[in-house]
Amino acid sequence: MSAPSRTAVPPAAAPSGPNAHRAIRLIKIVVNAGVGESGDARTKAERVLQMVTHQKPVATRSHSTNRDFGIRKGQEIGAKVTLRGEPARDFLARAFEARDKQLDVQSIDRNGNFSFGIADYTDFTGMKYDPQIGIHGMDVAVEVGRAGFRVRERRIQSRGIPRALRSTRDETRAFLTQQFGVTVLE
Repeated sequence: MSAPSRTAVPPAAAPSGPNAHRAIRLIKIVVNAGVGESGDARTKAERVLQMVTHQKPVATRSHSTNRDFGIRKGQEIGAKVTLRGEPARDFLARAFEARDKQLDVQSIDRNGNFSFGIADYTDFTGMKYDPQIGIHGMDVAVEVGRAGFRVRERRIQSRGIPRALRSTRDETRAFLTQQFGVTVLE
């Protein structure tokens, strides 16, 4: 019996540079809107996240009780959306447009991940103010990395990532400038 013939699949376009596996890529984006209370304010924050990200948000819950703020453990106090792949890239491009394609250098951590805030959802192109919702802002946290980062997340045989495979601030800065045209402010 002969083995079935396999047709060759044309290779995808590789990123520019000597080693495609060293290229930095977006792993995930978490968009968070914390309001500090449950009820109508949290529902409005969920609607804002759904309008901006085009995905259904998940409720975030309090980890501890704080009597000064009137928060109980397990109470829903915000909403978040996790984006990956092409929706993440599209959202990040729109978020940078809302921030005039600028990012503070202090927003990038030593592993190359970065976060920033958006004061109002109307800063996004095409969003109109809704008086029933009011003014709601959000936090955007972006994780970047290289191919092979799944090794630290997997359940079986998880391992640490060597320092040579981690991205740095300078590499993230170059990635943002090249991919999104962002100016990193000093």
